[in-house]
Amino acid sequence: MNLLKALLISLIGVLLASVAVAQEDARSTPPELIDPAIPSEELAYELIPLTKEQLEPLARAWQGIVQRETEVLSDKKINLLRKPEAATDAAYQEIAQMTEARAGTLERYVMVLNALESKGGDPDLVSDLRTYRESVLFNETILATPRAVFFAFLNWLTRVDGGLAIAMDIGIVALSFLALLIVARAVRGLARKWIGRVPNISNLLEVFLTGVVFWLVIVFGLLIVLASLGVNITPLFAMIGGASFILAFAFQDTLGNLASGLMIMINQPFDEGDYVEVGGVGGAVKSVSIVATTVTTGDNQVIVIPNKNVWGNVITNVTASDTRRVDLVFGISYEDSIPEAMDVLRRVVINHPAVLKDPQPNIRVHQLADSSVNFICRPWSRTEDYWTVYWDLTHQVKEAFDAAGVSIPYPQQDVHFKTKEA
Repeated sequence: MNLLKALLISLIGVLLASVAVAQEDARSTPPELIDPAIPSEELAYELIPLTKEQLEPLARAWQGIVQRETEVLSDKKINLLRKPEAATDAAYQEIAQMTEARAGTLERYVMVLNALESKGGDPDLVSDLRTYRESVLFNETILATPRAVFFAFLNWLTRVDGGLAIAMDIGIVALSFLALLIVARAVRGLARKWIGRVPNISNLLEVFLTGVVFWLVIVFGLLIVLASLGVNITPLFAMIGGASFILAFAFQDTLGNLASGLMIMINQPFDEGDYVEVGGVGGAVKSVSIVATTVTTGDNQVIVIPNKNVWGNVITNVTASDTRRVDLVFGISYEDSIPEAMDVLRRVVINHPAVLKDPQPNIRVHQLADSSVNFICRPWSRTEDYWTVYWDLTHQVKEAFDAAGVSIPYPQQDVHFKTKEA
């Protein structure tokens, strides 16, 4: 019995010792992770498997490194205050280099804090460690002299991971943008050829779709370039999503014009170059953007109509058909011969080269008006010859009536006077 108790006590002791060793191993920090010279990329991978119990002492150790480097910097600055003659450019250059070196330490310090926070570390501890860093940087900025700031900025500009890196990134973005312009134009050309093979597609819709392809290539290309440079583009998508929600309310009219523009391009009530009458405006369609339709009038005025007003009104497409009927009205006096006038009209209309033989012209007595007998004259012509036929026939019928002795009367009114006998 005593032997059994002894074995149980011994077993419990071994278990407690194993737990203590495990806890101690969990809190132990590899010494190579507290080296200021460790590359940041290597440190990032080393932090992945560590637990919050291991990261807490590591974070405090890095705080100690930051504190020691800050103490050395403060001593250098205090020495310059006490000995103004030692405040040479070389001294400030040395301080700037030390500040840049400590910036690398602060970067690694923040990496450790981020790892500790992401793995459920004590929020109060993380907040205290972050506050220490922010306080150091804030107070150094407040106390920095213009001369020290200048040398720090100059040193940053010449650093491979500082100003030079930013200049290289800007150059890469600029060159990438130029390359994307070339690629986007090539893709737009291919898209135009492919879309052009689609039957019954309007020029307006073709221009719109190729424009969308062009800008999508540029936008997605720039996002890929930024992501390859290490820029986190996730907040950009979140910002675009939030901004889109706000802009949807702020630009309701613009969105209405956009929707109307898409309906115009899809339903194709007119195409580029067509002569239309819409919203009290008549002219040739010059272009249709996503928000407005541009029309050029006959006297070369350029009128921009919001798409909402175009799609919400009656649209008359004058040039949609290949042929048009020319409607004319001619009047003769009541004393003239109707058959003779009919023969003159038929002869003039048939002899005009732009009048179509099929459908045949329609010439009829239309109205017995107050001062004249009116004829309708309705020949057909090609759409592009409409005004030529209209103006020529008006001119030629007048001359033919005059030659045939058929009069075109003025408005007449009979006035009767009644006299009262004295």
